[in-house]
Amino acid sequence: MGMDRKIEKKKWPPRKIALVAFIVIFIAFVIYVFLFKFRTSSLNVEKERITISTVTKGPFQEYIAVMGNVMPRYTHYLSADEGGRVEEIYIEAGTMVKKGDRILKLSNTNLVLDIMWREADFFSASNNLRATRLAMEQYKMQLRKEQIDVDNSLLQQRRLYERYNEMAKEDLISRHEYELAKDQYDYLVKKKEITIESQKNDLEFREAQLKALEDSVNRLQENLVVAKQRQENLYVKAPVTGYLTALDAEVGQSKTQGQRMGQVDILEGFKVRAGIDEHYLPRIEVNKTGTFDLAGQTHKLVVKKVFPEVREGRFEVDLDFVGKDPTGITRGQTLHIDLNLSDMTEAVLLARGGFFQSSGGNWVYILDKSGKFAVKRNIKVGRYNTDVYEVLDGLVPGDQVITSSYESFGNIDRLILK
Repeated sequence: MGMDRKIEKKKWPPRKIALVAFIVIFIAFVIYVFLFKFRTSSLNVEKERITISTVTKGPFQEYIAVMGNVMPRYTHYLSADEGGRVEEIYIEAGTMVKKGDRILKLSNTNLVLDIMWREADFFSASNNLRATRLAMEQYKMQLRKEQIDVDNSLLQQRRLYERYNEMAKEDLISRHEYELAKDQYDYLVKKKEITIESQKNDLEFREAQLKALEDSVNRLQENLVVAKQRQENLYVKAPVTGYLTALDAEVGQSKTQGQRMGQVDILEGFKVRAGIDEHYLPRIEVNKTGTFDLAGQTHKLVVKKVFPEVREGRFEVDLDFVGKDPTGITRGQTLHIDLNLSDMTEAVLLARGGFFQSSGGNWVYILDKSGKFAVKRNIKVGRYNTDVYEVLDGLVPGDQVITSSYESFGNIDRLILK
């Protein structure tokens, strides 16, 4: 009886196990990728319905588009130097005027009454001054007469004193008579001195009074002249020779002092006034430049004045043409201006488009090298102008990007181009 032989199971060698494991893992990976690929959302898109832009590298300058209106470079405003009611209008808006031409007349009853009172005060003071001057001349004549009387009395007494003095030496008169003559002479000498000093002081006082009265009359006259000048100011006149482009006045209207009523433009050159969103106020400075196209030519502007006052979310700037004014430019013309905010630099650039509204510039659809499909890619954009965005990260020159609107794509990850 033969013995049964025990059959031993062959064990798999380690290399074979490793190979089988690798194959299983690879198959699982392929199945995973295959399933994931089909799970990724995709959408068929017609190529003719989208805009594809190529990323470039080149000069970049940040600028904004603004609208500007052509205005005369020099404008003079009409204002009321005196308040009043519009009585008569001599010249209508839209007319050439010369400096000094009367444009309209205001009436002011209070000013007329004021002038009448000032004239009455002036005439009264003038009459008083004339009367005082006449009285002064009469007083001087009276003083002169008193002085002559004193001089005459002194002269006679001196003669008598001198004669008595000679007679007293020869004892021809009594000592008493001589001393009376001497005392009377000394008295008249002192009286003359006192009279002269008294008259001098009195004259100085009266002349000071007369001078004060003359000054008062002069002041009244000056005030009257000023008041009459104010009356002349009721005529609103052209401040310069130019074109009366606006006149806000109707007969019967009341105008306050300093109120603006119109303007006269000097037709010697133009400037441009532009309104800009207040967001850009910190970045707009004098000497910033801009350009605009007119009749097929590009012209340059420079900011000359910034008005920081914000109204309805906007502020204004005045710009001058660089060089001569463009041929054919007219007052009131609207210009489309590219106003520069930065200097020229080198940058990676992507054309602007409707994609920004959907992605906020955080991602784009970029085409595969085959050009058959496009996938999402995160990017980062910086500054921009009306034409391009500055790309800071995520794209390189030569990349092709869909820049038209993504609104109809929803949250699709992959676009298949047909």
